Parts: sequence; C-alpha cells; structure tokens
Amino acid sequence: MQSVTKPKSSRSQFRVARRKVAAVDLFCGAGGLTRGLLDAGIKVVAGYDNDPACHHAYAANNHGAEFCLKSVSDLEAAELAKHYPKGYLRVLVGCAPCQPFSKYTQGQATEQDAKWGLLREFGRLVSDVRPEIVSMENVPEMQRHSVFSEFLDHLRSLGYHTSYCEAFCPDYGVPQQRRRLVLLASLLGPIELVRPKKIRPVSVRAAIGHLPELGAGEASEDPMHRACRLSPLNLKRIQASRPGGCWRDWPKSLVAKCHRTEMGKNYPSVYGRMGWDAPSPTITTQFFGFGNGRFGHPEQDRAITLREGAILQSFPEDYEFIAPGSEPSFATLGRLIGNAVPVRLGEAIGRSIRRHLEKHA
Repeated sequence: MQSVTKPKSSRSQFRVARRKVAAVDLFCGAGGLTRGLLDAGIKVVAGYDNDPACHHAYAANNHGAEFCLKSVSDLEAAELAKHYPKGYLRVLVGCAPCQPFSKYTQGQATEQDAKWGLLREFGRLVSDVRPEIVSMENVPEMQRHSVFSEFLDHLRSLGYHTSYCEAFCPDYGVPQQRRRLVLLASLLGPIELVRPKKIRPVSVRAAIGHLPELGAGEASEDPMHRACRLSPLNLKRIQASRPGGCWRDWPKSLVAKCHRTEMGKNYPSVYGRMGWDAPSPTITTQFFGFGNGRFGHPEQDRAITLREGAILQSFPEDYEFIAPGSEPSFATLGRLIGNAVPVRLGEAIGRSIRRHLEKHA
C-alpha cells in the first residue's frame, strides 16, 4: 500500500523543461541500486561509500559512474553538486546502512548507534543540494523509528511530494522473498513506485539451477561460484535435510543442544535447504553459511555459493565482484552481496523516476 503525501510548500507547482537526468548513489556498496538505475535508462554519475571493498565491484560493472571512497558524513554539498552535468535534472538516491533498523538486530541497536545518524546526513545533503528527485531504500522496520518520520517531515518541509511503500521483491522479478521499504520524493509533482505487473515469481530453480554442481569447499572456473566448507557434523546434517525443510527433519542425534530447548524450538529457519520451486529466503550477509539460515542448496550437499547469492539478489551472472586473479573472501563478499539493493528492485525505482519525469518534467 502506497502512502502518498503532498508537500506543504508552494513548490508543488514547480515545473521545469524536459531535460536529461543524472543520479548520484549514496551508500552505493557493490552497486545494486546503480546497476538497476542504469538498466532503467538513468545515467548514474557517481557512487559514494566508505568501504574500499566496494570499489572494484562498483567501478568494473557500472560504466560512467565514478566510485568515490568517502563517508556520506564527510561529504559536502558543493562536492556532491559538482557531479551533476549542467542542465540535467538531478536525482539523489541511497540506502543508508540498515542494521540499526533490521529485525535481526532489534534489541541490540539503539538510537545512539552512529549508523542511525546517516539518514540525517542524507537529509542534510538534500537540504543543501535540492535535487529534483530523491529516493531511499531500506528495511520495512525503519518505518517504526522516529528517524524515518523526521526524514519524511524534513522532505515535506522542503517542498517535496513524498510516497513510500513496502515492496515485495518477487513482484519485481527478484528471485527472493525480500521485503523493502522504498521512498520516493519529487519537487516536480506526485511520484510513487510503479505497481508490479502480474508475473510468475522467479524460482530458485530458474535463477541458479543451471550452475555447475559443486561439493562443499569446492569452486568452479568462476571464482565466485565457490562453496564454503562443511564440518563432518554439518555434512551429516545437510544430508539429512530436505528442500524447504530445517533441523526439525533430522534424527535427534544431529539436533544441536540449543534447538532442543523450548526457546530453541522457536527458531526453525536455520540449518535448512532452500526449495527449488519458489523464490529464496531473504539473502543476508551470512548466506554462504549452512547454519545461518535456510541457505542450503536444494539438492547439493552444501550452502549456496557467493555467485548463487548474488544471482538471487538479481545481479547479472557476469557481475564482477573481485579483480581477476584475486582470492574471494566469504565474509567480505557476503557483506557486499547481502547488503545490496536487489538490482531488479533498483530498476523498478528507475522506471518509476522515468515515468514520473515523462509526466512532470
């Protein structure tokens, strides 16, 4: 359900001549949102992130977009404004780190967490640059926190029309049961996320079923199609698992002590295999580990590989995450892939912006 709000300011009547569009991606990571915008036909001129591990993936796959290694907290409006070509409509997008708002960390993160302030830094740059279009993507849980309502009020006070909704990623072609909060704002007129077409969800089988078979600890010619090793105990556990199932399917001798307690029985979504014929569970930063969720391959006795996780995030199969000859790090690449905006959702955001500009610019 879309939540659409008109601005309080007279800027609601703001109009400009039809012009070209350029975007800057804050908190760009490995480039999921940038790649989606490019696929939708929107020029992306720069991406900012403070993680040097993002550099190669971002720059190698997103021609024309400059990777800038800098924290958004240290970014000044004048530097940001220089990226936009003269005469272009300006788009500012971003996905502030979601860990403080995620259901996986609630009770552990507080409003004193430094990452909470990054959305306010985003708002500061919007104030100073006044891009025609703004978009923010994050976890749905963010809606429950005051920082989100503050961000909305801030945009409205600047004259932006705003809308936000909870997007179910399979509706946009992502082979993953991920839900995300998408906010769109415009100085030009009302804007909202394009409504999904009625499509059959992309299944795990359709997404990764064609990739070469592997055993635990093995890799193919593609260095990203690499599976984590399994301990002898976990190998027995995955062999006892069925597609779509979890540790409850095992003989009692294989069940971990923590899952035998009353509290542990409430956590079925770990040590499980994915099912073939539905989208995957949400890909987290730990998707490469069998015990970290339902991340077991549907048939092969291993967790999904780095490449499979990236494909389930709807990255192109040839997306280059590491320089040729480099040794992949599961922890680093798991973080980049799991934290990314799904590419096909990014494309939907881009199509929403284009449709809006066709009407209002």
